[in-house]
Amino acid sequence: MTTTADAPASARTSADLIRAEEPVLAHNYHPLPVVVARAEGTWVEDVEGKRYLDMLAGYSALNFGHRHPALIEAAHRQLDRLTLTSRAFHNDKLAEFAERLAALTGLDMVLPMNTGAEAVESGIKVARKWAYEVKGVPADQATIVVAAENFHGRTTTIVSFSTDETARAGFGPFTPGFKIVPYNDLAALEAAVDETTAAVLLEPIQGEAGVIIPDAGYLTGVRELTRRKGCLFIADEIQSGLGRTGRTLAVEHESVVPDVLLLGKALGGGIVPVSAVVAGRDVLGVLRPGEHGSTFGGNPLAAAVGTAVVELLETGEFQQRATDLGVLLRDGLAGLVGKGVVGFRARGLWAGVDVDPAIGTGREVSARLMREGILVKDTHGSTIRLAPPLTITGEELESALETLAKVLAEGA
Repeated sequence: MTTTADAPASARTSADLIRAEEPVLAHNYHPLPVVVARAEGTWVEDVEGKRYLDMLAGYSALNFGHRHPALIEAAHRQLDRLTLTSRAFHNDKLAEFAERLAALTGLDMVLPMNTGAEAVESGIKVARKWAYEVKGVPADQATIVVAAENFHGRTTTIVSFSTDETARAGFGPFTPGFKIVPYNDLAALEAAVDETTAAVLLEPIQGEAGVIIPDAGYLTGVRELTRRKGCLFIADEIQSGLGRTGRTLAVEHESVVPDVLLLGKALGGGIVPVSAVVAGRDVLGVLRPGEHGSTFGGNPLAAAVGTAVVELLETGEFQQRATDLGVLLRDGLAGLVGKGVVGFRARGLWAGVDVDPAIGTGREVSARLMREGILVKDTHGSTIRLAPPLTITGEELESALETLAKVLAEGA
């Protein structure tokens, strides 16, 4: 990694840059006061040269760490050849990307998009089209059942079925056609599904809600219910997928295969935005030319990087690392319960940690960790999320846990 010695003498300080953002950037984020200038692997460096261990990994967009050599090489190689054609023409990288992603997930067809929210929106459109053309739901009557405390993105349609008032307030009128049931409640789901239901849309693990892991058997029950009721099961694996939980997909912990899979974040390797709807041919086959599209979706640069991501996952190395290091993460957090931690939920290298509110809010604890060289992000109340790159070493993870213990002890 380069250092501040490489920066020009006139470079702005972190404080300068934060102040400069205030009048010219929309205030839709409240980031921690760190200004990252360079990164490599699990470490980032601010403009003054202070190093931080990244324990958030871009909300799982950086599962393979910052600037993974194989991904950077794929991007550089493609940048020298071709970056965009639009889907008006074919490109020589898209077929391999779709073939290998379909094989990795065990499904048939791929609809390439860019952002996670686009994948969710596309999944909703596909499910409705399928409901009208295949299931026979009367026109404009299709419904989709979702879970409370969900997070699927921030478009107007998606916030229509959010239960987070911060995400909803001031953005109505909202899109109809959604039913909200409690997460991890099969009885409530059963009662909500009827002849108009096109799909059940769920996160196998609710990330933004605090890494909420459902009871064993819940996803299996959802799969059985949707088959029996004749509707689709859409699994939003944009955060939980691609190695994060110790499996390629979080649904694999219950050997469940959804009808529709939504992927994003890590699919672009932290280099370019890449997302996808992956489904059976009987589902994605309802789309015809002109009915849906994206100028950048499936562009050759994205396809090249996405193929390199799939290639990394095909080895199983990263899934195994998340499994093995996940034991270290769980054991370390278990040792902090009663010592500033009141509870936690973890699967693979992903954890939601509930800090004793007497010690501070999640934001306050995140700020203290930042000052100690550890980057995490809070969610609701006094919960922080830990989601390091899957390339983290055991020593780095132990150091992060020791720092967390120190911060909690000092705040007690």
